[in-house]
Amino acid sequence: AEPGEFTRRALENGVLDLAQVEGLGDLLEAETEAQRRQALRVLSGALGEKAEGWRAALIRAAALLEAVIDFADEDLPVDVTPEVADLLQGVARSLNTEIAGVAAAERIREGFEVAIVGPPNAGKSTLLNHLAGREAAITSEHAGTTRDVIEVRMDLNGLPVTILDTAGLRDSADAVETIGIERAIARARSADLRVFLLDEAGRIERLEPAPGDIVVRGKADLIGAEQFAVSGRTGQGVGDLVARITAFLETRAARAETATRERHRLAMLRASESIAEAQNQLSLGMDAAELAAEDLHRAIRALDSLVGRVDVEQVLDEIFARFCLGK
Repeated sequence: AEPGEFTRRALENGVLDLAQVEGLGDLLEAETEAQRRQALRVLSGALGEKAEGWRAALIRAAALLEAVIDFADEDLPVDVTPEVADLLQGVARSLNTEIAGVAAAERIREGFEVAIVGPPNAGKSTLLNHLAGREAAITSEHAGTTRDVIEVRMDLNGLPVTILDTAGLRDSADAVETIGIERAIARARSADLRVFLLDEAGRIERLEPAPGDIVVRGKADLIGAEQFAVSGRTGQGVGDLVARITAFLETRAARAETATRERHRLAMLRASESIAEAQNQLSLGMDAAELAAEDLHRAIRALDSLVGRVDVEQVLDEIFARFCLGK
């Protein structure tokens, strides 16, 4: 048996749609409870049900417009414009909500990233080791020990999270350290959340906190600070820090809808854009009904690609390559 052979048969026989197959693949790779819940929701057919609802509404709207086209020389007893407008508005609103939730769903599927940043020798690596429960990073009293980004995978209340220990941020004449600092800045900027660990001077260099970022003093066991501080050596304040990180990420995760992949987002975006074009056509009057109907058919085809009603062989090959033999 080939990888995913039985699942491919289920897809070809209409037992599963493409989104459900992707959900099964995600379930097989899930490491945390949040990932399992999300994968099961997609596997249950939730996205396919939404797509079918959108599709039915668009087919109804297109049929109404085509009735106007077919009977253009006759006076229709009912003005279909209000119903078509309501149908398109409802689908567009629902699609946009789903599109907005893809980023959060993707993070649940792939994992959030939290970067620990700050000046050299602020205790970043010691904090990472405490969070990891092992010596994941080398620690030293000498500043600039960390040169590359070190990653530790964690499960925070069911959410998959990768904690990043980065090089200390400062101006350096050392070419290798400078490369590490530039990598640290790049990874920190792309992370979902940054924890700024400050030293005794309380300085922040090379990178400014964004809204929602956590700013905390390091080496709490040494400075005895009254403000929020942590110590990777003793664990002081670490529980509070983890709680803050978890709360922030849970808020982000709550925005997730049913669509979980960039492929889903692009298909829905194409549908949304085609609906917007149809709405623009109809704003010119029913003389543009034929053009609007064609826009709606494009939107329907985009939704068909979402659940695998059209040719998606390339997508299938990529999905099934991750499956075990037979499954």
